[in-house]
Amino acid sequence: MDFMDDVKILQESINRPAAFALIVDRYQSAFLKKAGYILRNEDEAEDAVQDTFVKIYANANRFAAQEGASFSSWAYKILLNTCYSRYKKLKREGEFVTKMDQDLIALTPSKDEAYFEDKLQLDYVVSLVATLPERLRRVVTLCFVKGWSCAQIAAVEGISPGAVRTRIHRAKRLLAEKIYERK
Repeated sequence: MDFMDDVKILQESINRPAAFALIVDRYQSAFLKKAGYILRNEDEAEDAVQDTFVKIYANANRFAAQEGASFSSWAYKILLNTCYSRYKKLKREGEFVTKMDQDLIALTPSKDEAYFEDKLQLDYVVSLVATLPERLRRVVTLCFVKGWSCAQIAAVEGISPGAVRTRIHRAKRLLAEKIYERK
């Protein structure tokens, strides 16, 4: 089974739970690294990764391959959402302690929690944008990431500026729906 792709292993794990260990083996170290970067606490990162694997397994039958989105992007989205929720909870409870090397603190443009919260929110938004249909994702990326005008986007996409504005509006509506689904 080591040669099988992640989707097949996930499907197999529905009937044979032991197969899920392959998914854990493939992703655990990368997940721990990402969770550690977000939460800045090894114990919290380990708990978040464990919760993520539980969510992936519990929702295995709900996974559906989509164009432009792989199993790993779905799994990372679950990880990011889990870390984001845990971060907010810890911050709310006042238990969040940032454990950073002093050299790293000196390199960051801002040394306060707001910087890290903004970075976490940016990662969350990027993960949501990745779930948009390709034509909406392209327009949103060109507009908000690259800063292009509607006229520039229209010329590249071969559509009218009004169609660009419509796509941006649709993308914003879909993103808002996805955000409110999670609350």
